Amino acid sequence: MKKRLLMLAAAAAVAASPALAADKVKIGFVTTLTTPAAIIGKDQKNAVDLAVEHIGGKIAGKDVEIIFMDDGFSPKVGRDKSEELARDPDVKFVAGYIWSHVLLASKKVVLDADKFLISSNAGPSQIAGSECHKNMFSTSWQNDQTPMALGEVLNQRGVKSIYLMAPNYAAGKNMVEGVKRTFKGEIKGEDLTKWGKDAQLDFSAELAKAKASGAEGIFVFYPGKAGPAFISQYQQAGLQGKMGLYTVFTVDSLSLPRLQKANMEGVLGSFNTMYWSPDLDNAANMKFVKDFKAKYGSYPSHYAAQAYDTILLIKSAVESAGGNLDDMDALRKGLMAANFDSTRGKYTYGPNHIPIQNFYLREVVKDSSGAWTTKIVKTVFEKHQDSYVGECKM
Repeated sequence: MKKRLLMLAAAAAVAASPALAADKVKIGFVTTLTTPAAIIGKDQKNAVDLAVEHIGGKIAGKDVEIIFMDDGFSPKVGRDKSEELARDPDVKFVAGYIWSHVLLASKKVVLDADKFLISSNAGPSQIAGSECHKNMFSTSWQNDQTPMALGEVLNQRGVKSIYLMAPNYAAGKNMVEGVKRTFKGEIKGEDLTKWGKDAQLDFSAELAKAKASGAEGIFVFYPGKAGPAFISQYQQAGLQGKMGLYTVFTVDSLSLPRLQKANMEGVLGSFNTMYWSPDLDNAANMKFVKDFKAKYGSYPSHYAAQAYDTILLIKSAVESAGGNLDDMDALRKGLMAANFDSTRGKYTYGPNHIPIQNFYLREVVKDSSGAWTTKIVKTVFEKHQDSYVGECKM
């Protein structure tokens, strides 16, 4: 009798477990929480935590559980962590991914497990084009788009020649290609520098080449720790005021506090392009920025805005599916609708699941308290669609 009671109890526990799982929305979030690149991952984590707080920890009446995974700035580690999430039957969404090379190494294990993959930053050309997938979405952009907007700004300003620099990995190559797509002037030279855990941070040789090229300006894409290192050396090389500096993903809410602390005032008044800015005037963004600053003591970056939007996008999809986490068609339809209050304002998805959205010219300024931040100067592109959508055969 005792053995029979134990068997019945075990069977009851097994039968109850799916119901318990159905009462929770589990979201995997792969980001960088160690190495010097962790400054970006921690900003994303802070934004995700704030988003969960803002929605009361619930989606469609179910508790929300975020499982953060550290990719260690490594494609192999990122893939392993993604596979671990993909094996969990209760994880329906795997999000995050700062780095294009990590996303490209990881996406197959997630998609093969019939999970939804949402890139909260990385936008390599493959995911917008030939390797698009019905279950893969983005809350950011395709990598080429932001530098395409900068290339157009260079044209509008009458810049005739430029020197290009970026890290030698998927996103760096996309950024350089993006500028080339729109800039009508002459490319005087190009350098792709070493990237990864032992990324190159000494740019003296490349800066000397840029100076010797006679280019009017220099374009750089150096996210994270590399950005302030480059700007410091650019000033030390005596190029400020002689060779215009044009950047994407280099001067932002993460690098500006460090640049301000180092008194690198040359960055004030500089320009960059982005789909978002802390001063973007909509109710969702104003609440996000205000509460982020109050909770963490700094401006959020675009990395944070994208991560925050990821949680709200998932919430909108699950609620549109009536809380049914097994109805993939309904969840996909909900994701495609993007029916939520985004920090960037209303946007739509193209057929490749990349946002169609505005891109802005931003200027680095001091706010009313003296803190360095960015403000929108003008709209460069309206409802811009990426260049690879025609290669997507979904």
